[in-house]
Amino acid sequence: MNLFKLSASYLRQRTFSSVLNVLILALGIATIVVLLLVSDRVEQNLTRNAQGIDLVVGAKGSPLQLILSAVYHIDSPTGNIPVAEAEALMEDPIVAEAMPLALGDSYRGYRIVGTTHAYAAHYGGEVDRGALWSGTLKATVGAAVALEAGLDVGDTFFSAHGLSEGGHAHEEYPIEVVGVFAETGTVLDRLILTSIDTVWDVHGVHDEDHDHDEDHDHDEDHDHDEDHAHDEDHAHDEDHAHDEDHAHDEDHAHDESTEDDATPVLASSASGPPGSTGQTASAPAREYTAVLIRYASPLAAVSFPRYVNTQTDLQAAAPAFETARLFNLLGVGIDAVRAFGLILVLVAVLSVFVALINALKERRYDLAMMRALGAPRRRLMAHVLLEGLLLASLGAFLGLVLGHLAAAALGGAVEQAQGMAIGGFSFDPRVLLVVALALVAGVVAALIPAYQAYRTDIARVLAQG
Repeated sequence: MNLFKLSASYLRQRTFSSVLNVLILALGIATIVVLLLVSDRVEQNLTRNAQGIDLVVGAKGSPLQLILSAVYHIDSPTGNIPVAEAEALMEDPIVAEAMPLALGDSYRGYRIVGTTHAYAAHYGGEVDRGALWSGTLKATVGAAVALEAGLDVGDTFFSAHGLSEGGHAHEEYPIEVVGVFAETGTVLDRLILTSIDTVWDVHGVHDEDHDHDEDHDHDEDHDHDEDHAHDEDHAHDEDHAHDEDHAHDEDHAHDESTEDDATPVLASSASGPPGSTGQTASAPAREYTAVLIRYASPLAAVSFPRYVNTQTDLQAAAPAFETARLFNLLGVGIDAVRAFGLILVLVAVLSVFVALINALKERRYDLAMMRALGAPRRRLMAHVLLEGLLLASLGAFLGLVLGHLAAAALGGAVEQAQGMAIGGFSFDPRVLLVVALALVAGVVAALIPAYQAYRTDIARVLAQG
């Protein structure tokens, strides 16, 4: 007598009850598997993307929002910060490395980040084809951006205002793709990196030094013309030349005065003095969105954030602290869903127990006949235990399949919405513990029915017919 075939045959006789028990157990297993896979991948993503970043400096606001926007690129920035104040912190000896970021635009939902090459190097970004961006209106795109947006080396695109699709396109500033990063498994895969000057140029922010050089060149040309005129006049009338020199001195003094007036307008806020002349009066200020900082010494964590938060108009937030706080906030919800999964497993165990008890009542005469034909007690007990184990195995297998499919679907939705890669088919050793839990639950549910089968009174059952 093959116990496996016998147990499977009895399960087929109770198809509806067996399928229902398997589904309930599978739902409980799937719920726990999804939680394990998703929470683990989310934690890995957050940790990997924040690795090596000790502090983020940005505008005043929510520190968690600052971290989510500047490190993970899944939230809106808290605002912008003046370049002068940011660079004063970046030059502090306690700072080993500082990476400024300028945000504000996107392309088809992929964020455009104005930064330095150090940012790409921080995430291990290696160019797969092409080169790193250089100069303005050049960009190097992440692997996921190239694949999903169809961008490649030599293509051009227009950035759109805002961090989501549908913003106003800056059609007067085409940006050329000069390189594509190899896949890194970090946030870099879903970003478009360019120079900070590109972000400023697209938004009409003019480089002060560039303007100054142009003004200086213009003044030199003007001086050359003046000198040329002065030489010609000097050949004819020395006194008149003296007047020209006087006029030149006045003009030169006027030019210097104009430069001095323009400098604070560019370097300060956009709210320049009303009535200021020229383009510089209405030009937006040069600002960063945030600065990612790595300390020169761990001791800096004690004093530097407090200094920034109390002695400046900026805000400092530590990714490690804010990430832990985020997990504490999410932990309540995760625990609740995990408890729901365990409840489903418990319900499945009770359901299997009830089903086996009822089946045992229906099979009392069959079991008595088996005993009468020479089947030992332990064989009958093993037969009932095997039924519980088969139900648990089917439920565990179906639960694993459903859990991984659900994790893959959820991961795809999160990746599309938040740019966070969550694979649904990765292996997690803790899943094996869940499978073991399901098998033990099936055996436990069959213990009492199996014991009753073991204690079957042959004579009384056969006498009752």
